[in-house]
Amino acid sequence: MHVAAFSSACPGRANEDFVTWNDRVVVLLDGAGMAVDLQPPCIHGVTWFARTLGTEMCSTARGAESLPDSLAAAIARTADLHRDTCSVDDPLSPSATLAALRVREESVDWLVLGDCTLILGREGAPEVISDDRLAAVARDERAAMKAAPPDSEERRYLHGRLVKAERALRNRPGGYWVAAADPLAAGAALYGTRPRKGVRQAALLTDGAARLATLFTLADWAECLSMLACQGPERLVRHVRDAELGDVAGTRWPRGKVHDDATAVYVSL
Repeated sequence: MHVAAFSSACPGRANEDFVTWNDRVVVLLDGAGMAVDLQPPCIHGVTWFARTLGTEMCSTARGAESLPDSLAAAIARTADLHRDTCSVDDPLSPSATLAALRVREESVDWLVLGDCTLILGREGAPEVISDDRLAAVARDERAAMKAAPPDSEERRYLHGRLVKAERALRNRPGGYWVAAADPLAAGAALYGTRPRKGVRQAALLTDGAARLATLFTLADWAECLSMLACQGPERLVRHVRDAELGDVAGTRWPRGKVHDDATAVYVSL
């Protein structure tokens, strides 16, 4: 297994994406950013949370447990690391979406929780897995924020309202599921196994990198996979940044954020 990765922070902010791997496992996380006027109940922050959870997950997933069980254990361990100093069960506590890939001798295991995207390259069309439950909640608040002028006080205020509305539905039936402090969220992840001989390559993308296909529609998933294989992850992310900079006002591609952290990972098997 050979892994190549590239990550680009949202301009002017710390990178809340995180990717790590070992000889068998690749884990990609997209930390859930906070509106600037909200006070998170954690002294460590989203970047720490994504890095810590990702490191725990990558280590735990090397074993024989299922990936959901590995994720549950990693969530529990991460929560215990800051339970004494932070309100880990508060809806505004740090959380992350993630995608994980584990390569075994005869099989390839995968897991997706939240809006990261996993692409499995096979003969014919690639298999694409993403979890879009977050997009189905707080639709009124999301629409109001998108309608506000970019980089305005109104947009920032409405972003705070959206985060509060989303977090109220986090990790509960009828809402959406992410990795936070409750290990039970791992049971809501999408996961599966494919024969290794049928998977030639794979890609893991945060939603900021997946914009090239999902929002900008400047490439389909097969083209994204080919770009990663031939030109590398940095090239894909640069295409995303070029599109964002060409539409800063969001008139061609209306979106909640002009820029987002963007991370792309390519795995050849």
